[in-house]
Amino acid sequence: MLFKSIALVTLLSSSALGHESHSNLRATGEAELENASEFAEVIEHLDLELVHPQTGERELFPLLPGTKCPTGHSCKTRTVNTSGLSPLVSALKANMRTPLALNMEWKEFDANLNQVVKSDDRCARRDAMARAAGLAAGVLLTTVNKPAYAAETKIVKMGADNGQLIFDPAKISICKGDSVKWINNKGGPHNVVFDEDAIPSGVDQESISMSEQLGEEGDSWSMSFDKPGDYDYYCEPHRGAGMQAKLVVTG
Repeated sequence: MLFKSIALVTLLSSSALGHESHSNLRATGEAELENASEFAEVIEHLDLELVHPQTGERELFPLLPGTKCPTGHSCKTRTVNTSGLSPLVSALKANMRTPLALNMEWKEFDANLNQVVKSDDRCARRDAMARAAGLAAGVLLTTVNKPAYAAETKIVKMGADNGQLIFDPAKISICKGDSVKWINNKGGPHNVVFDEDAIPSGVDQESISMSEQLGEEGDSWSMSFDKPGDYDYYCEPHRGAGMQAKLVVTG
């Protein structure tokens, strides 16, 4: 039940965050946190009713606060709880009948889902959703709260597939704590050297640059970045050919 609900939350959150309706949804979340009882009087909290096509079993899936019932479906009004949790998470807790529910960090789970709805920061939303999904899967709170838990790795090719001497893509954005993996693709040898005049203040240029070159296709090198800012870098052997790129770290 919980995993299906998380999937619905994810889909609804992704849709909301990508459209103008996210502002309304975020405002809804803020109002809910300020005064849940007053909020409940003006905003509907609905559960989507679905029927299993083979067994005929009926299940209720909580929708995000303020979400209208999808056309062609049946929904039931959800009662706002008084346990300090949002209506969405309260409904999940009430309908979950597994041992995991007894040990679930519901308040932390609730706080992370609220951040997914409210935050304007892409990295904060991503990290909050990863933590919420981890808690839903039974991962310990101490584990999901580690900075590296939600970290991702992005790939940059060194040399385009057609042999052009470029970094592909030439500009990427990552969140603080994420990593970049550079793969020697075509036209090597290549390396990654950061411009000491075009990196955030306080970052040691040598510590984040490659000390050697990659000669074999498929060879790779990775580095994580913890300080936000713009990082310009280049391939030393092919700098004259314009092989340079930019990394943007946010969060």
